Amino acid sequence: MRKIIYSLFILLLIPGSIFGQLTPVSDQYVLNPLTINPAFAGNRGALNIAAFYRRQWVGITGAPETATLTADAPLLDGKLGLGLVIINDKIGVTKQTAFNTDYSYKISMGDGMLSFGLGVGIVTTQTAWSDLVALDPGDESFLSNSRVFVVPDFRFGTYYSYRNFFAGFSIPKLISYKFDFEKNKYSLSFNPGQNYYMLNTGYILPLNSKVKFFPSTLILYSPGKSFLFDLNAHFNLYDRFWVGASYRNGRAIEGLFQFQLNDQLRIAYTYDADLGKSGKYRNGSHEIMIRYEFRYKVNAVNPLNF
Repeated sequence: MRKIIYSLFILLLIPGSIFGQLTPVSDQYVLNPLTINPAFAGNRGALNIAAFYRRQWVGITGAPETATLTADAPLLDGKLGLGLVIINDKIGVTKQTAFNTDYSYKISMGDGMLSFGLGVGIVTTQTAWSDLVALDPGDESFLSNSRVFVVPDFRFGTYYSYRNFFAGFSIPKLISYKFDFEKNKYSLSFNPGQNYYMLNTGYILPLNSKVKFFPSTLILYSPGKSFLFDLNAHFNLYDRFWVGASYRNGRAIEGLFQFQLNDQLRIAYTYDADLGKSGKYRNGSHEIMIRYEFRYKVNAVNPLNF
């Protein structure tokens, strides 16, 4: 009986996760905008590499697990930026891997900087149907795994920073794709009315020589769909510690901690608790990050190089 319930749950989980989930969720976008905006590539002023691991909906079998690797660096005296984002996402019996290269072009505007970014890549996906427990053992559709499908991926963004203020706008997926079960392949479409649009903005407010307050927000909008937003409030202590919380409208509340061990190495951890009705069935989500910057003296081009 338990196996039958597991099979039914996975079959319900896969369509909602693959087609309903815009992109693998990351709590670390607050201090790592490259994961949601290609225009941020190169803004840290030095080559840096970061690795993330997220375990979502702990307590539910087949829940999403996401591993992310990012790298970016400035080129041509900071006028250009180059980035790489690799995301491996597992949801139920489906595995998806995205490879994106990000390119940004920066325009100096006095004390401010305006960047335009474009991400180009591919997404590979495969479903291990044989891992499911079929209600009808003779059903041929569950006897073999799907082939590996490859689809193109494009994203666009702009990013503006002025002293302690920043604002970013991005479209994380310019091309939509959905699996056609009758044709056994993915169908691609370009429909601006179905795209998701992200606005991310914030401001660093120095409270004294040792403490800075960083409020920010992320607004997610798609025509004809729900209007979502995050409200974030974080404190920077001694330029070494970041601690704060985020609220997602009616969905979750999140706590974030980040510690910079030295000028090169920093680590981070986030935990978010589900505020919905299903929250009592799972133990929240966890995410960790480790970042290394290849420089030994901090010469930030602006105060928002977190």
